[in-house]
Amino acid sequence: MKLYRTSTGNFVEEYGQYYRIDEHDWDALLAREDLPEYLSSRIVAQAPSAEFQHRDLLAPIGHQEVWAAGVTYFRSRGARMEESKDAGGGDFYDRVYSAERPELFFKSTASRTVGPGGKVRIRSDAHWSVPEPELTLLVSPKGRITGYTIGNDMSSRDIEGENPLYLPQAKVYTGSCALGPCILVNTSPLLHSTEIVLEILRHGMVEFSGSVGLTELKRDPQTLVSYLLRDNAFPSGCFLMTGTGIVPPSTFTLASGDTVRITIEPIGTLENEVA
Repeated sequence: MKLYRTSTGNFVEEYGQYYRIDEHDWDALLAREDLPEYLSSRIVAQAPSAEFQHRDLLAPIGHQEVWAAGVTYFRSRGARMEESKDAGGGDFYDRVYSAERPELFFKSTASRTVGPGGKVRIRSDAHWSVPEPELTLLVSPKGRITGYTIGNDMSSRDIEGENPLYLPQAKVYTGSCALGPCILVNTSPLLHSTEIVLEILRHGMVEFSGSVGLTELKRDPQTLVSYLLRDNAFPSGCFLMTGTGIVPPSTFTLASGDTVRITIEPIGTLENEVA
């Protein structure tokens, strides 16, 4: 089942039918440890609603923080070693890829996050910017993975490559994060055959495309969550991006007006224009 946050209310989709959920407190809803079971119980006696409209979609985030994991795919490891080799940081990423402890970093607040159809941004002082399409976990306050969504971790590769210590500036800024279009509410892990597909359109034509399977994800999602919750509390739950395995070539950089389209079935497609 899919949970949507819209400007006209909250809806659950099941088997192609949409049901309105009366709860107005999005934070309290996402913080429920029994979210899948609760939503099922709420729609069982309801009639479908005709009010749902995709144009009303909002980012599925309230007061949750967005965190991210890095170097969880071999392709990401190679790209980050390449971008930082002149700064002497190349070896760091190889060591992180092989280490027991994952790389975890703060990514975004709700005010910096856009939803479906919103505009993501590239930094004004960056010259090499890319989207990073990522399977994103909804994590309950007690560390239960209760859902999945799509995340776009917008990144300034030249800034991070100049010095790995500049990662927060390369990753955290207004419009640097997109989430949506919904939350696939499910406590079962996604199939390893699940693919993440990225398309970048420029002037209506595909400028870059790529895909990666979850089989390439080195880190187990629950292990990432367990590290994130060490000495950390998330009363409203949180979102955790699990890393990217799709990296455009070094000759590519995003431009204003580009469209970034990320698809993960069965979640859906997150589409954003670059401001």
